[in-house]
Amino acid sequence: MRVVVAGGKLQGVEAAYLARQAGWSVLLIDKNGSPLARGLCDQFCRLDILLDSDKLVGVLRGADFVIPAIEDEAVLECLEEVAQRAGVPIACDLFSYAITSSKKRSDRLFAEKGMPAPRYWPDCQFPVIAKPSGMSGSKGIKKISDERELALFFEEVGSKRNNYLIQEFIEGDSYSIEVVGSPGNYVPLQVTDLEFDPGYDCKRVNAPTKLTLKQERQFRDLGVRIAELLPLTGIMDVEVINDHGILKVLEIDARLPSQTPTTVYKSTGINMLVMLYDLFTRGQVEMDPDLTSPRGVVYEHVKVTPGKIETLGEHIISQAGCLNYKQDFFGADEALTDYVSGSTSWTATLIITGKNRTNPRPVREKRMPGG
Repeated sequence: MRVVVAGGKLQGVEAAYLARQAGWSVLLIDKNGSPLARGLCDQFCRLDILLDSDKLVGVLRGADFVIPAIEDEAVLECLEEVAQRAGVPIACDLFSYAITSSKKRSDRLFAEKGMPAPRYWPDCQFPVIAKPSGMSGSKGIKKISDERELALFFEEVGSKRNNYLIQEFIEGDSYSIEVVGSPGNYVPLQVTDLEFDPGYDCKRVNAPTKLTLKQERQFRDLGVRIAELLPLTGIMDVEVINDHGILKVLEIDARLPSQTPTTVYKSTGINMLVMLYDLFTRGQVEMDPDLTSPRGVVYEHVKVTPGKIETLGEHIISQAGCLNYKQDFFGADEALTDYVSGSTSWTATLIITGKNRTNPRPVREKRMPGG
């Protein structure tokens, strides 16, 4: 089977890895000549989706499935329209994406439906977190400690003040879950545990979760409830934070995420791209995937420089060169890395597995070149 992955950044890396694990041939398209995911694909076509839509029709006609890995509504609209012209199924839900790509719109949904979420300033105490409404993940997030810092922040952003959400800062562990399906047929998948660097960028994903079974069920039910409210056709991820036993929703995104799908795949054997293919070609997904015997997985990002090894957020991967797939990489089972022999400065996403959660071990004690 031949699939087209549209976009070669972090989501494209995720899509390319999972597609190859499914045994699919992968054609990557990107307007950049050297995207991160290029080394993970069988073929590459440099193409601007908005400017080269006529050429894109011909590219897509030879494919069985299109996987968007882009966070740009105009580009997604064009890609969906061209895929329809070419008669190729595409894993895209523009309506849900439009809601979840705006933190203001998605937070309004939480408030209207009484879902647990962080309180808004000024109805909360300091510290607070300022989040750009239109950016996903940790981009542009700033912690603010007091009224003075908040006033300086408002002065700094000026007329863009209304583009930010100001919410209470909550100390607690964060968790993620994906939901795949369509109305009446939603499947919540494995819960994963998230760890962050000082810039609030996810540096490590662990599976299986350390949540209690009761909390895990609550989170799965919450994910399905949100999917029903959108209503979702495709995939979304939900991130929550544990506030003294209450799971509060931080963010939802109706698109293929990065990091967690690979973690879930290595822990459970469930490939979310295969589920999406079934959904968009057959109209449904398997309702009860087996989550009963998960393997332990650590999925983390490392930056190596002379004399130093750091575990940091995935921004270090986005700043890397083209990635390549490696097995048995300095103690890790697998790696996606820009390392070449003799390098003293490089980055890698490491995938480490074991029989259970306590079995995998970070590989920092293994001697890495440059470290």
